[in-house]
Amino acid sequence: MKIVILTGAGISAESGVPTFRASDGLWEGHRIEDVATPEGYERNPGLVHEFYNMRRAHLHQVEPNPAHRALAKLEQHLGNDLTLITQNVDDLHERGGSKRVLHMHGSLLRATCTSCREPFHWQGIMTVSSKCPFCKAMGLVRPAIVWFGEMPYHLEEIEAALVACDVFVSIGTSGAVYPAAGFVQIAHLQGAKTIEINPNLTQNAHHFAEQIQGNAGTEVPRWVEELLDQA
Repeated sequence: MKIVILTGAGISAESGVPTFRASDGLWEGHRIEDVATPEGYERNPGLVHEFYNMRRAHLHQVEPNPAHRALAKLEQHLGNDLTLITQNVDDLHERGGSKRVLHMHGSLLRATCTSCREPFHWQGIMTVSSKCPFCKAMGLVRPAIVWFGEMPYHLEEIEAALVACDVFVSIGTSGAVYPAAGFVQIAHLQGAKTIEINPNLTQNAHHFAEQIQGNAGTEVPRWVEELLDQA
């Protein structure tokens, strides 16, 4: 059985990671246009670096929750038959034990050089003077985060997994951000069973055959145990 799982902000929120944006349209006090677009980076790279430095530092204050650990347990049993996709840019899946995670929106712990385009690991503070370890260019290092108007990562690999899967599960997503919101339709067209795990019905809930309403930290471990009991 091949399973594809998509996780969103809801699974990390239970660990204390702030969700994407507040009801007032601000993202942790900033306009989205200022900190999450290529244009915002061009206007004020220092502000963008400061914003992501704070988010990167915040990772040390949060821990994986039972949902992250349950998905890692499922990976141990399914191996390559499990594809785990996340819209989140934190490392909670990895710290929870998952070995193969597709970060479609990038990662706070990755950087890229706008000159040579090489991606690389990044842990500390990033500034307008940061140097690329490959081409040695200075001031052209940016967070490896997919901003508005940019193409998500791993789309070919994700599509291949969706058309081959038997089960598609969406956990803690809003169902409003594309292309991820359309993954359920791709899987459904291929005959996969589709399940949504979320505290509330999402904007694309009608595309799912089954809804499990509740917090990820409770419902995901329960679903994983039921699945493994059937194996």
